[in-house]
Amino acid sequence: MSTCFISYIRRRFARRTQKFLIQTKVYSGDLASSSSFSRSLAAAHGTFGLHSISNASRRVCYDAPKRRRFQVLALAVKRSPKRLKYATPRFTKEDELLYIEVDPSLSGADSWKLEPVVHLLKQGGVGVIPTDTVYAIVCDLRNHSAIERLRRIKNVDPQKPLSILCHSFHDIDTFTTGFPRGDGQGHANLFRAVKHCLPGPYTFILTATKELPKHCIRYGTAEAKYTLRKNVGVRMPDEPICQAILEKMGSPLISTSVKCPKENEWLLDPVVIADIYGPEGLDFVVDGGVRVADPSTVVDMTVIPPKLIRQGKGPKLHWMVAED
Repeated sequence: MSTCFISYIRRRFARRTQKFLIQTKVYSGDLASSSSFSRSLAAAHGTFGLHSISNASRRVCYDAPKRRRFQVLALAVKRSPKRLKYATPRFTKEDELLYIEVDPSLSGADSWKLEPVVHLLKQGGVGVIPTDTVYAIVCDLRNHSAIERLRRIKNVDPQKPLSILCHSFHDIDTFTTGFPRGDGQGHANLFRAVKHCLPGPYTFILTATKELPKHCIRYGTAEAKYTLRKNVGVRMPDEPICQAILEKMGSPLISTSVKCPKENEWLLDPVVIADIYGPEGLDFVVDGGVRVADPSTVVDMTVIPPKLIRQGKGPKLHWMVAED
């Protein structure tokens, strides 16, 4: 290769380098504090025999435009609504309260948000979840201390019974004697009728079995001897969030509806619930949207015919008898 051609290559590379340095300064402003430029041109200096560059030029960042473009791209990805929907957690923990927003329809993209809730429940946590009627304060029915905390948080009267939330009829048959199925001696098979009501906005009072822990159905005070209640209210809510939590738990939850402590009215907004009961010791609140003030219909199934105790969201059916 001739000496003239090598000189031509050197001069052309030097002109392009000088032009690029000018453009880089215009794009990036004063980059005197950036990383060294000399490393980027070390190979070129050795290959083409370039003269050493001044210290001022060495401090110009060769890859500044590339890094700046990457930063802008990362910001755009972070702000993308689609990206947020599938990749960014929508739960925050403030003052030891875990607050999670979940789509009421519980699409596949939101089901993973319930994992921290299930973990807390299994660890003895007490929190608020939506049902197909109003919001409920819940805890694991196998955890005695969690049930005591639930009563203290809501200030539940010791004489007031608590209900259990079930995922399936299998859970109901495990912890209660179940619904009357008829005996061929004139007693109606109410199980067939109930199958059309559940999941749904009903609370059925059934006789508890030995599988249900005693602390779930006992009442009284510490000063007096506890008394065991033979019956328990059972719910199977037709609500995706509630059903998903019950399925992940693998067992029913103890529950009580959320009311305002002073006015004795239903609390329907999860934000208000968090403000009122959060300081009392709640571990989490699952926000499934604002509910309607329409509680469940309560039916006593321990008597024949079944007695309607409270008319709520669930309609009165022909086999139910209204309480006098």
